[in-house]
Amino acid sequence: MDKLGFGRHRKIMPFEPGSVEALREASREKAASLSQHVLGYGATAEAEWAAAGIAAPDLPAMRRYRLERIRAELKRRDYAGALLYDPVNIRYATDSTNMQLWVAHNPTRHCFVATEGPVLLFDYFSCEHLSDHSGVVDEVRPAVSWIYLYSGELTEQKVRRWGAGIAELVAEHGGGNRRVAVDHIDPEGVEELARRGISVGNGEAVMENARLIKSPDEILAMRRAIVACEAAMGEMEAVLKPGISENELWAELHRGNIARGGEWIETRLLSSGPRTNPWFQECSSRVIEGGDLVAFDTDLIGPYGFCADLSRTWLCGDIEPSNEQRDLFRIAADQIAHNTDLMRPGVSFRDLVERSAVPPDDCYPTRYGVLYHGVGLADEYPTLPHAGDWTDDTPDGVLEPGMVLCVESYIGRLGGHEGVKIEEQILITETGNEKLSAYPLDERLL
Repeated sequence: MDKLGFGRHRKIMPFEPGSVEALREASREKAASLSQHVLGYGATAEAEWAAAGIAAPDLPAMRRYRLERIRAELKRRDYAGALLYDPVNIRYATDSTNMQLWVAHNPTRHCFVATEGPVLLFDYFSCEHLSDHSGVVDEVRPAVSWIYLYSGELTEQKVRRWGAGIAELVAEHGGGNRRVAVDHIDPEGVEELARRGISVGNGEAVMENARLIKSPDEILAMRRAIVACEAAMGEMEAVLKPGISENELWAELHRGNIARGGEWIETRLLSSGPRTNPWFQECSSRVIEGGDLVAFDTDLIGPYGFCADLSRTWLCGDIEPSNEQRDLFRIAADQIAHNTDLMRPGVSFRDLVERSAVPPDDCYPTRYGVLYHGVGLADEYPTLPHAGDWTDDTPDGVLEPGMVLCVESYIGRLGGHEGVKIEEQILITETGNEKLSAYPLDERLL
């Protein structure tokens, strides 16, 4: 039994030797013992983390901290529980994974976190073993998925069956409260819950606020993810030679991330030469030439599911950069340095952006869309635009210790040939900030 008093519903002997139930239990135990989360991240990653002096996070403590954060938000907003479909939110609540990208667009896995009660994971068929390592999942049930892929024109029937299960949980653990926070749900689900007297609130608000302040163990995990990302960046830079294609270069970052137990990369933002201006060209078959600038944004989900969101711009080949390339790079590097220095606890979002350096007039029209954004298991709240882009519906707030934000710069002249992208990952501390990212800037461009 866990501290809440909810058993984890594991069937533990007696079974007749050789019975189907005994074989099923043995199979589950074997699979659970071979989970990627149990086996760890491998010798390469562990050696790099040891060399960097980064201790292992206390994962059980991290998982308990996250549940406490979720439940505190649920209580503050008066919800009976949270119903989560976003795989990143499920990871935060349970530290379990299953086909993360696939379930992001095929909702076949969800989780219910009771405010005063258990954590129930509704998983894909025959996947009960995938959360046995977590220690915070009280029960696993098969998910009832009503996406058209499975239900066709019988969606209404599937939704009714799904709704009955959710209503049962709310009745059992809600203490009379019929309000549930849901992060992502199709309209049929909202209508079905309403039909059963359950009102749906904004689960995304609950989860973004829960994820906002990182625990010391989460920061350790993030440091490790960044070290892994930067090691992969080093391998990527080592193969950057004239004649390699953008796609081939980008593949090196994927390879290095996966080799160290990382999970996926959210975008394909790498471009070279004339494709660096304007920004947001995804990598292509273009062959990189000597003297080209090569700019990229990692957007990488690494070990422990943490995001390492870093940008660098390199010069390809053993060639002197042009004065224009140096000028663009210097503007970007100076903007990052100035804006990083402003990031301190107690500073309001609005004050931060009002005091931030912005691109010069001939680069302002091609500016990056944000100056800062939160980061954790993915890009997170808040997102802070340039002061000139602040509107009446831009949310304000205050920087707090334990928040992690990325500071961004893109510098390219309107109608210009090339552009420069730089991004750093910054921890807000009790007294100021700490730059978590450490990959050096290309000294030839400084």
